[in-house]
Parts: sequence; structure tokens; C-alpha cells
Amino acid sequence: MAFCTFSKEFSSNMFTSVENQFITKYLPQADGDAVRAYLYGLYLCQCADEFDADSCAKLLRIDKKRLVDIFEFWEECDLVQILSRDPLYLQYLPVNAAIGKPKAVRAEKYAEFNRELFKLMQKAQKMLKPYEQQRILEFLENNPMEQQAFLLVTEYCIKKDGDKLSCAHILNKAKKLIEEHKFTYEQVEHDLADFNAHEKEISRIFTLLGIYRKPQESDYDYIDRWNEFGTDIRAVYECAKVLKKGSLSTLDQLVTELHEKDVHTLSETKSYLAKREELSSLVFKIARKLGVKVENPRPFSDSYAEKWTERGYEETGLLLIAGLCFKLHYGFAEMDAMLDSLYAQGIVDGQGLSAFCAEREGQLRVLQRIQAVCGVFKKTQSALDMVATWHEWNFSDEMILEAAKRSASAAAPLSYMNKLLSEWKRAGAYTVKSIPEPSAHAAPAAGYRSEAAAAADKRAEREHYYAVLRQRAIAKAERAAEAAEKDEEYRAADIALKKGEIDLARAEVFAPDTVPEINARLKEYEKQRKAALSRLGLSEADLTPHFTCPKCSDTGFLPDGKPCDCYHPE
Repeated sequence: MAFCTFSKEFSSNMFTSVENQFITKYLPQADGDAVRAYLYGLYLCQCADEFDADSCAKLLRIDKKRLVDIFEFWEECDLVQILSRDPLYLQYLPVNAAIGKPKAVRAEKYAEFNRELFKLMQKAQKMLKPYEQQRILEFLENNPMEQQAFLLVTEYCIKKDGDKLSCAHILNKAKKLIEEHKFTYEQVEHDLADFNAHEKEISRIFTLLGIYRKPQESDYDYIDRWNEFGTDIRAVYECAKVLKKGSLSTLDQLVTELHEKDVHTLSETKSYLAKREELSSLVFKIARKLGVKVENPRPFSDSYAEKWTERGYEETGLLLIAGLCFKLHYGFAEMDAMLDSLYAQGIVDGQGLSAFCAEREGQLRVLQRIQAVCGVFKKTQSALDMVATWHEWNFSDEMILEAAKRSASAAAPLSYMNKLLSEWKRAGAYTVKSIPEPSAHAAPAAGYRSEAAAAADKRAEREHYYAVLRQRAIAKAERAAEAAEKDEEYRAADIALKKGEIDLARAEVFAPDTVPEINARLKEYEKQRKAALSRLGLSEADLTPHFTCPKCSDTGFLPDGKPCDCYHPE
């Protein structure tokens, strides 16, 4: 016995704790006297040294036999354990205690419930097995849900699941309602009524999207999400009609897109989706003109097409520009830059775009004729602008081609042409006959090579020399590898060796104890591959290129970018 204790005054001012599980799980199924007796007994456990059952019964105005019956009820619930009945002496147990054998559920308590449940299951052409019936009764015994509320849950599951109805699903649905503190018939009816309303919405959406499975509870989360957006359900139906097929996740992406654009009503949705479809169609048409493959038009619609149409560009004009861009090997980004430039110049209508394209087409033809004389170079916006500038200088195509002929041997033909035409402009020479005699800056005479051209030729010769050396070594190794690959024994050993190397790397991290075994296998595979090569008259060295200069691998330059010893610039 402890050397100290509470005084009676102190004990009377203390609190009696009642576990929440008692309130939610047991209190609803007990009558008032049982609850009073349980709580008073709980109080006596901590503050009364001598207080017998007779005194308790008298104080609570309950018959002594009735008091014993009450605590026998609580013993069935595993909340108390009766140690003696005469005199009555018991001990309280934790609410979640589980002692002794499970007690049988009293059949008379659930007679009416069992009859109603049987009728429902018979109507659904389903029969519960004895252990399933027992699970349901145990659920009702251990949870505060009303019997009629559980029958309502059962009826709902029968309608929803049809042939796939199961006892487990009924219990899971009931448990979920318990977790949400919905115990009474009215609470369950209200929850399922809302659920059924959403079920109609989901059913229509499924039909529009071509989904043939039964709705799952997670599907209804989308309805709640769209309601939070403030999106009209008719607008959601319209989105589903446009998609025609897909999943709820795909539909959610479209509805979210509408929400981000502040589109929520049916009329707004119809207008937005029509515009969206129009932009997507425009993107595909422009992509075909550009020779570009587009799988998802949305990024191109948002970044380009929407901006172009808002600026007043029509489909005909955009396709004209796209055709021009195709000839310049442009994509969407380059086309956008071209349209930005046109918009800055105020060129928006079809007539202005047609004139611009016609002018650019003429410049392209000039560039193609220059290429025929000077060789192939990249057709760029700056090259077209250069041709346009030469025309603005009043030079005819004949004079431009004359400058091209005189610049054919230059390292940068267009730059050299620009210098020549600039000199001719200052000299007022606009015909071939009026071109002044060659000056220090003029194009070189036939047979003469400028220093830049000569240097370029020497550089090309050196690059060609190293390229031939390198390619010769690589080709020899490739021929040897190709011959080895045709041999089945070599190929099998090579594949096994490569796979074994991967296994070794994995084993070194996750299973070090298997490394010796794998290493032994690798050595065996190496022997097999070496034997196959030997039979073919080859060796491992034959499968790798043997370069003339091992330092630079026949490139002329070391890995650090410096010229190799074998590199001779002269």
C-alpha cells in the first residue's frame, strides 16, 4: 500500500474519463439504466474504497437483480469482467479489450432484420452464405448503425453492383458510412440520395465517352472537383461530346483547361470548344504545309495559332506563309518570328501577305540561280533580305548573277557578292558593260585563287586526308565484326558475355556473394568467343580499328584540342 492517497474532497473534484469508443460503439445500443450503471461504476473505481452493489442499486434507484443483469450485458460486450456475483464484484476492462471466446449474437434481436435482408437478397437472386450472414450480424453488434440503415445500404449495393454483388462490398460501404459518422436511416438515405444523383451524371458521361464499365466510387470525385470549379454539368457533357472517347482523366484535363480560361457555362463552353477545334484544325493544316509532324495540337494552338488569329491573320494567309516557310525549311517558331515581323510592318490582310509571298518567291528563285553558280548554301531570312536589298539598289537579276559568277571561287560567296554590288552601286554601274575594271577588291580573275580560298582548299585537303585514314581503319574493323557476327557460336558467346557483364554490375551492388560465380562464367564465355574467332582466322584485336596515329586516332587533333604531332598545316 502506498504511503499517500487522495482525500475525499480531492477525489470528488477529479474527472472520470470515458473512452470515445464507448460513446460511438456501445452507448447507442444500451438503454439509459445500463449507461447510468456503467458510468457510475466507472466513477466508483477511482474514488470509493467501500461501496457495495446494494448501495449502488439504491442510489441509482435500480433493483439489485436488474443491476446484475446490466453488468452481465456489459460483460457480453467485453467492457467488464464479473469476478463474483454474490457479492457482486467486477473489474472494468478497456473498451478495445478482447478476452475469452466470441459470444454468439442473439438471433431474436435480429429476427426482423434477417427476414428483410433475406427478401432483398432473394430479389437480387443472391444468397448469403452462413459465415457472411454472421459477419453482417457481428458488424451490427459492434457498430452503432441502425438495422434499417444497413438494409438501405444493402439495397443500394444491389442496384449498383447487380451480378457482381458481394457481402464484402456491402460491409465496405457500411464501414465507410460509419467512418463518416452516418449511422441513422435518415443520414444514410441522404448520403445515398446524393450519390445516386451523381450516378446519373456519371452514367451519361460514361455513355458519351464510350466507357462500358460500372462506375467506381473514385469516379465520383471528379464530379465533386468540377462542382468546386463552378462548372455547369451541361458544360461537362459538352466536353465529353467533343472528346467522344477517352477516360475521366482526359475529360478532367479538358474541364480544368476550361476552368483556367474562366469558362464555366454551357454557352461559354460551346463557344470555347468551337474555337479550340478551329485552332487545332488550323495547326494541323499549317503543319502539313510546313512538313512538320504534330501529334498534340494544343501547345501549338496556345503558343502560335491563337496569337496569329487574334492579330487578324486568316487561314488562307497563314497557309501562304507556311508554304513559303516550307521552302526555307522553317518550323513553327521561325514562322512565328516571320509573322511578328510582318505584324510590326502592318501586313495582316490577305492582299498584303500575297504580295509579300510573291516578292519572297522571286527572291528565292534568284537565290536558287545563285546556288547554281556558287554552290549550295543555306537559304535563310538574311539571304532573302540581302537579295531584297540588291533589288532596292536597282540591280537587275542579270547584274546579281554576274556578281555571283565573279564570286564563285570565294569562301563566302554572298558576302563577296555584297561587296561587289556595293562597289558597282557607288560607281553607278547597273549594266554588265558599265562594270569598272577589277580593282584590289574586285573578284579574282579566272584561274586566280584568293588567299582565303587557297587556305580553305588546303584545310579541306587535310580533313579529307585524315577522314580517309580514319574511315579505312574503321571499315576494316567493321568488316571483321560483320564476319564474326555471322558465326552462331561467336554470336551466342558474345551475347552471353554482354549479359553477364550487366549481371556482374548488378551483383556488385545487390548480391556481392554471387560475384565469383559470375566472374567464372564470364571467363568461360570469353574462352568460347576467342575460340570462335580463332576458328574464323580472327582475333579480338581485329574487331577494333587500328589507326595510323594512335595519339589522335587519325583526326589530326589530340583530345585537348591541340594539333597532333602528325598534323602539318602546310
